[in-house]
Amino acid sequence: MGWGDLPSYGHPTIETPVIDRLVQGGQRWTNFYSAASLCTPSRAAMLTGRLPIRSGMGGFHEDRRNLFPTSSGGLPHSEVTIAEMLKEKGYATQALGKWHLGHLPRYLPPRHGFDSYLGIPYSNDMNAVGGWKLETFFKPPNIEYWDVPLIQDEEIIERPANQHTITRRYTERAVEFIRENKDQPFFLYFAQTMPHTPLFAAERFLGTSKRGLYGDVIAEIDWSIGEVISTLEELDVHENTFVIVASDNGPWLTMLQHGGTAGHLRDGKATTWDGGMRVPAIFYWPGVVEPGVISDLGSTLDFLPTIAGFTGANPPDDRKLDGYDLRPVLTEKKPSPRQEMFFYRLHEVYAARKGPFKAHFMTAAFFTSNSTREVHDPPLLFNMNVDPSEQYNIAADHPDVIEEIRAMVREHESTVEPVEHMLELYPEGAEDPDRPWKEGATE
Repeated sequence: MGWGDLPSYGHPTIETPVIDRLVQGGQRWTNFYSAASLCTPSRAAMLTGRLPIRSGMGGFHEDRRNLFPTSSGGLPHSEVTIAEMLKEKGYATQALGKWHLGHLPRYLPPRHGFDSYLGIPYSNDMNAVGGWKLETFFKPPNIEYWDVPLIQDEEIIERPANQHTITRRYTERAVEFIRENKDQPFFLYFAQTMPHTPLFAAERFLGTSKRGLYGDVIAEIDWSIGEVISTLEELDVHENTFVIVASDNGPWLTMLQHGGTAGHLRDGKATTWDGGMRVPAIFYWPGVVEPGVISDLGSTLDFLPTIAGFTGANPPDDRKLDGYDLRPVLTEKKPSPRQEMFFYRLHEVYAARKGPFKAHFMTAAFFTSNSTREVHDPPLLFNMNVDPSEQYNIAADHPDVIEEIRAMVREHESTVEPVEHMLELYPEGAEDPDRPWKEGATE
């Protein structure tokens, strides 16, 4: 879901009445970033509070930027997830939806602090029957095109997963989990499969949005969030529950009308332009989160330390964390402690932001077999407060700012220690059939 896919972020035809209500009663952040522009590294960072480069989940080659059905790697067990941190405080934990941090049993959510799991282990466009072909995405939705497993805990219970009903079934399980644990602390990680393509929506939502099928999918997600919120309210635990709504990265622009939009931000998923990594983020907690619009910097990296602060849990102190505790902003609307953001592509810093200024040292397109990167010396420089679309390079006017950002990057890189690259692990002789940059699919 892109930065511009919600009416609260400027979309003119998509309707999300539930999310709108959360926006009115909570905080909407406008300069909020994912830690990566693709699924696997962004989710690793979101759950650990650490940049993917630190856990080996960032990738090292262009054709290994995500995990695939033939991958043998996953999120290392040495990493501490939000769920594992909260388990030590007696929290019940549930993971729902897309995981994409390792599909083998040893990497699934039950091995990373979750009591139970229901979902698909990777993106819903993988295991494409007959090979990955772009035109398949624009055919009438058919679950037979995608041999994606639905997993309960560590067992496959359905294959192919019925993606027409998957959002409803996730939602039913979410409501059940909340009811089961209303009298104790709980943590629900609900990672919707949609709106990743291929798009599927329940029959009751088809044709309901002016935005077409993509809008129908967002409408069902909005309904799903509404079911969760109404359950919290019915059980009278809503005033003791912290709710976050966010996206894992920018929109998949290659999917045309089946993909989302980054609004006026530049480019989309898989790039280090802001359209690839700036995401919608809404924080809601009646009586605790101070309503308003926040234009300070924030990141999904900040989830773990912020949750630790609210719950009294202990974040790991034996490793470098890249997140900040956002409680002062959420509860008192004080300035954000985050003043910087690093934009990685694979194992390299392509761009960095310090305050309002963002410098691009390298830029590259989405990902294709002949993808080339452009090195910028001097770096491109943009004032993101004045020019959020990254159109007007002001590097010539601010050499001092460029040097400050270079120094910041050097200091950051000195903290990065070599680790095993988990995205590189494939069984000997295996060839991944699901790489979408094959056959010119993203041309």
